[in-house]
Amino acid sequence: MKFSTAILSSSLLATAVLAAPLTDKRQARNMARSSNRQSHPPYIPGTNEILHLSKTSHEQYSSNWAGAVLIGTGYKAVSAEFTVPTPKRPSGGSKHKQYCASAWVGIDGDTCSSAILQTGVDFCIQDSTVSYDAWYEWYPDYAYDFSGISISAGDVIKLSVDASSDTTGTATIENVSNGESVTHTFTGGVDGDLCEYNAEWIVEDFESGSSLVPFADFGTVTFSNAEATDGSSTVGPSGATLIDIEQNNEVLTSSSISGSSVTVEYV
Repeated sequence: MKFSTAILSSSLLATAVLAAPLTDKRQARNMARSSNRQSHPPYIPGTNEILHLSKTSHEQYSSNWAGAVLIGTGYKAVSAEFTVPTPKRPSGGSKHKQYCASAWVGIDGDTCSSAILQTGVDFCIQDSTVSYDAWYEWYPDYAYDFSGISISAGDVIKLSVDASSDTTGTATIENVSNGESVTHTFTGGVDGDLCEYNAEWIVEDFESGSSLVPFADFGTVTFSNAEATDGSSTVGPSGATLIDIEQNNEVLTSSSISGSSVTVEYV
C-alpha cells in the first residue's frame, strides 16, 4: 500500500521523536521509502504470535507465509528464479482496494526470528492497474525499493541473497528477460543479527502500516533452480518444511516441492 510523501514524512518524524536517534544515513533511507512496507516472520493464523517451524513432514499454516523453509545451520546464500505473475483481485474483491502479494528468497526469520536477509518482488493490483516493486530488506528494518530495474508480467527474475557475516551481506535481483540487475550491499549497522538457521522461498502477504495488506490472487509462482549454500555445499529445497497461508479459517495457498523447484499456488 502506498502513502503520500508528506504523510510518510510526518509519520517518520514523529517516530524519530519517540525512538532512539537514527543516523543521517538511516534517516535518508527511511525517508526515501514510499511506504512502511515490511516483511515479518510467519504468524500463527489469527494471532500475532510467531509460528516456529520444525523439521516436520506435515504442512504448516501461517497467516502471511507460503512456500518452503529449510531448517538447519550455516546457510550463507539462497537463490531462485521465478516468472512474474499477473495478480488479480480475489473472488468478491473490491476494485477500490489494492491487493498485493510478494515473492522472495531469504535467510532466517523463523527458528531464528531476530533477522531476515531477503529480497523479492511485490505484485499489486487496484481496479485494472497492476504494479511491481523490486525491494531488499534486513528485517526488522523496513523494506526499501530498488531503482534501476523494470519488471513486467512474464519476466523471468533471479533472486539471491548472500550473507558474508551475521550483520553484512548482499541482496541481488536480476531481470533475466531484459538483462537489468541491481544489488544492495549491507555493510553492518543492521537492526538484527542473522543466525543462518533458515533458507526460504516464500510468497508472502506482507505488512504495511502494521497490518497485512489485502492478499492478491497471484495465480502460481514457481521458484525454479532453488538453491541454498550450506557451509561448503549447495542444497536444494528437498526436506524443507512446507507452509501455506490461512486467513479467517480459509486456506488460500497450496505449496509443493518437486526436485529443485518450490511451487506456490493461489487456491
